Amino acid sequence: MVTLDMANFTPLASLVGGMLIGAAAWILIVFCGRIAGISGIIGGLLTSKTRDKGWRLAFVVGLVISPLVYGLVMPLPQVSIAAPWWLLVIAGVLVGIGTRYGSGCTSGHGVCGLSRLSRRSLAATATFMAVAFFTVWLMGFWR
Repeated sequence: MVTLDMANFTPLASLVGGMLIGAAAWILIVFCGRIAGISGIIGGLLTSKTRDKGWRLAFVVGLVISPLVYGLVMPLPQVSIAAPWWLLVIAGVLVGIGTRYGSGCTSGHGVCGLSRLSRRSLAATATFMAVAFFTVWLMGFWR
């Protein structure tokens, strides 16, 4: 049985957060002509060929600083991860491999690609959502 945790149900904060993500993606594409895909942004920071490291670094710094700014206004949720560190490393590597094979990450395909009506992004988003649903079902089955 699925229950909704009303103590942690935050539709207004989620709506505002989604609007801020959309606004950031819009600003990046309008002013820089770039897609707000995190894997591509970070990948560009890690290569020596990229000449546009300034906006990439500003974007990543904004991602890191924004929870701290939010924490000045609202209490941050307590985070606890029950998985061992090595499993998190394996999961991170698998996500990295997936973003390479999928030509982008969830933010690039799901936010920016779908808004541009990209068929490739629709296929990628449908695939990672189906895998996520299956994984949640499978993990619930094992408990």
